Amino acid sequence: MARDQLEVLNALDVAKTQWYHFTAIVVAGMGFLTDAYDLFCVSLVTKLLGRIYYHVPGSPKPGTLPPNIASAINGVAFVGTLAGQLFFGWLGDKLGRKKVYGLTLALMCLCSVASGLSFGSTPGSVMATLCFFRFWLGFGVGGDYPLSATIMSEYANKKTRGAFIAAVFAMQGFGILAGGIFAIIIAAIFDSRYPSPVYEVNPVASVPPQADFVWRIIVMAGAIPAAMTFYSRAKMPETARYTALVQKNAEKAANDMGKVLQKEFTGEQNKVDNITTKTSWGLCSKEFLRRHGLHLLGTTSTWFLLDIAFYSQNLFQKDIFSAVGWIPPAETMNAIHECFKIARAQTLIAIFSTVPGYWATVFLIDRIGRFTIQLMGFAFMTIFMFALAIKYDYWTHDDHVIGFVVLYSLTFFFANFGPNATTFVVPAEIFPARLRSTCHGISAAAGKAGAIVGAFGFLYLAQSKDPSKTDEGYPPGIGVKNALLVLAVVNALGFLFTFCVPEAKGKSLEDMSQENEEEDVV
Repeated sequence: MARDQLEVLNALDVAKTQWYHFTAIVVAGMGFLTDAYDLFCVSLVTKLLGRIYYHVPGSPKPGTLPPNIASAINGVAFVGTLAGQLFFGWLGDKLGRKKVYGLTLALMCLCSVASGLSFGSTPGSVMATLCFFRFWLGFGVGGDYPLSATIMSEYANKKTRGAFIAAVFAMQGFGILAGGIFAIIIAAIFDSRYPSPVYEVNPVASVPPQADFVWRIIVMAGAIPAAMTFYSRAKMPETARYTALVQKNAEKAANDMGKVLQKEFTGEQNKVDNITTKTSWGLCSKEFLRRHGLHLLGTTSTWFLLDIAFYSQNLFQKDIFSAVGWIPPAETMNAIHECFKIARAQTLIAIFSTVPGYWATVFLIDRIGRFTIQLMGFAFMTIFMFALAIKYDYWTHDDHVIGFVVLYSLTFFFANFGPNATTFVVPAEIFPARLRSTCHGISAAAGKAGAIVGAFGFLYLAQSKDPSKTDEGYPPGIGVKNALLVLAVVNALGFLFTFCVPEAKGKSLEDMSQENEEEDVV
């Protein structure tokens, strides 16, 4: 039997879109812009790092990062993110969303700057310092996932809640785009101010001393958007759902939301006591397993599988584009110009594929539903990956490279107009308030485990099968073609596990989490 909803929560569910909704989207969204910038900007400078710090005198090829170091630089932030998602997700349910929200932002600001100031007397020590700071940068980024999603879901009305949460996550697309554009500008400025010969003409002079400033500036710039919203985060009130349903303080919830909605509410402490005393089961209880065990399996498995493919594509698209000839060979460019070319390629993908995909989800998620978008996204990603892999030799021919890029871009579009957005939205809607941040953190951490598989595994997996064509230090892999086949299968599995995830369109958070139900009703 359903219980009566609290007046203040019902008002939030039916509230018309107001200014505070947009304020919350911007405040939470700027954190996600920072998250994406920080996580993906490293892919713009890894080749530059190899040319600066690992040049081998007399080598016919420019310097490249050793495989273990390349994997560490790309993956260590994800390890930190995974840890941060679990820790801050748990802390957000214990101490409150607001109390730890500013801490994650401060950590991101500090570690972005520190990463750009990485120091050492040898190339290895510089990379070790960079990895250390990127771990803690990832730790702060990890906290932003469960806290931003939970805060936005608990502020939103049920009619447009999906769009609001997706809009926060869609700022990730602008973060990827901002990283590419900023890298283009910085590389263009330095390339014009300090012109250098290509590697084939003069290997040493092709990496001017000023190239070391380029990657540092690009990495440090991630602190700017985070710092811009620090004050606004500190001023946000705690969500009414946490205050009422977790802290059990109906009066404070009514007062806080009364100021936001400009309306007076009664405390209804009796209702709060009735709800919280009869729904006290925890995460490890049989009752949670019975009510939400399958849901948690669905959110963790789909996010894990999605991120294997998504982060493999994002972090190593420069290698794929080099393999198909869209980015010229490194020997034909100086170090800074190569950074420019990589940034330009990734920016074009972001403009025409990544960003539109995110916002297609924002506009349609509350119309066609989370389940349909996620199922469709995984389906199209599977189809396009198989199309690229099966006809790989055809697409990589000089006359068909543009076709390869178009199909590859479509996989990004349907990742973002699909599971990359919905896996973020759904865990913030279907679990009880007292476990919402924790369960979102667990789901997100499963995703980052997939990202780690992508970051550490795909680097080796996609290497040429022919040892003579493999970059120095890299063992032979299965080749890009077969790696794309593996990713297609991963997406197909994501399609199947989507059937474990419930549809939350148009329903209140309490209906989805069953907090409005008596204990003996499933």
